[in-house]
Amino acid sequence: MTPAIMVQGTASGVGKSWLATALCRLYTRRGLRVVPFKAQNMSNNAAPALLGTDRGTPTWGEIGRAQAVQAEACRRVPHVDMNPLLLKPTSERGAQVVVGGVPVGHLTAKEYRARRPEWWAAVTAAYARISATADLVVIEGAGSPAEINLRAGDLVNMAMAHHADARVLLVGDIDRGGVFASLHGTVQLLDTADRVRLAGLVVNRFRGDPDILRPGLLPLEHLTGVPVRGVVPMRSDLPVDEEDALDLGGSGGAAGHAAGHAAAHAATHGRVDICVLRLPTVSNFTDLGTLAHTSGVGVRWAATPEEVGNPDLLVLPGSKHTSGDLAWLRARGLDRSVHAAAARAIPVLGLCGGYQMLGRFLVEDGVEHAALGLLPVVTRMATDKTVRPTRGETCGGWILPGGLPVEGYEIHHGVTIATGAPLVSGPDGADGAIVGLVAGTYLHGFFDRPEVRAALVAALRARKGLPASSPDATRSRDAVYDALADHVERHLDLEGLLP
Repeated sequence: MTPAIMVQGTASGVGKSWLATALCRLYTRRGLRVVPFKAQNMSNNAAPALLGTDRGTPTWGEIGRAQAVQAEACRRVPHVDMNPLLLKPTSERGAQVVVGGVPVGHLTAKEYRARRPEWWAAVTAAYARISATADLVVIEGAGSPAEINLRAGDLVNMAMAHHADARVLLVGDIDRGGVFASLHGTVQLLDTADRVRLAGLVVNRFRGDPDILRPGLLPLEHLTGVPVRGVVPMRSDLPVDEEDALDLGGSGGAAGHAAGHAAAHAATHGRVDICVLRLPTVSNFTDLGTLAHTSGVGVRWAATPEEVGNPDLLVLPGSKHTSGDLAWLRARGLDRSVHAAAARAIPVLGLCGGYQMLGRFLVEDGVEHAALGLLPVVTRMATDKTVRPTRGETCGGWILPGGLPVEGYEIHHGVTIATGAPLVSGPDGADGAIVGLVAGTYLHGFFDRPEVRAALVAALRARKGLPASSPDATRSRDAVYDALADHVERHLDLEGLLP
């Protein structure tokens, strides 16, 4: 069997994807053929992955964005076998189920759990195929393996570790607090057979003096019987696309106060202030990730008109349910915030579902819904989904110059007819629309290219009367993967992890 290292965590959001991405690049640089794998992903952040070929032409399905990023770190084309099950939540109790890159319907949690044998067969078949192409598989778990109520139906944590004969690193996030209790408690809740799989504990996102932390590590090893493989310092300048929308903020109350404070801070401390609407079914929020980690730029999320304030750029992000999120936006008065921003000459950008919302109409199930009317766009929702990588260049207009290379991907229902000037042109035709300072595009990953990101930041800073942007806006994703691998290699003991 192909050797495998698995990254599990004490909870969601502790940095599993971040560490798995680092290991993918680290072992790839050592000359191994590495592939990422996650049996089941629950996220509305998706990316195209190779499904097959049709008469020599690639066909595309979708997987979790985190596994697509890990494939990139492995210098591989993402493949649907890297994430055979993708659950895209549409409500608190249900989700669209994507199997092998292809949507198969919407199921409630109970309906999904009842079909575990079917899903396990899909997972193990995909693992057999993808592991056969590699020298090493880096597997990512989900949530925590200590959720004892979910153990019988497990597909993605210890069940996968046993199937792949993987050695497991258990990650805890010290920045949240309680890392000793969370690591110890997780180990104690595991069965004896599962504990044997643990090859090490990792304390992630540490800030401060390591001498203060060190006295607690040896007792933790004694309590758990598992060695501490390392303490990884916080590096917020090395972003990796996340799966969860847990920390986006923008829910009113204290979050609204914090958002308003962030906007005021940006206005008075020489930072570009980018406000993103926190839609209920926001998808592919990772489109803003590289901007959020660019110095001199503040990205915040808003769910009320008060939180929107007076930003330098207002973004309508992707949506899993465009018409529903449009209705929510109107119910909160955020439609007026969008129109007011456009009237005040604040640049507005819609991404995917946000692009559809900025148009004139949405037609769904034969019913015509009025959209925001800021772009000459009409969208007819359709059962078929467009999933494909896309590349091209900017056409000029809006606040970006023409001729900038862009590349990313499309994942959307709906066919959009746009008149007027497009935002992007390329081999697949024109994409998006521009009217004055309002623009929209279907292209996810629009800001991932350093040329586009640097041009946007420079334009926003110039409009604000600020000096030129900092050089980190021009850093490539590939450079981030290398720096991430360097960082983890310095602070993590990997000796003996591989057979």
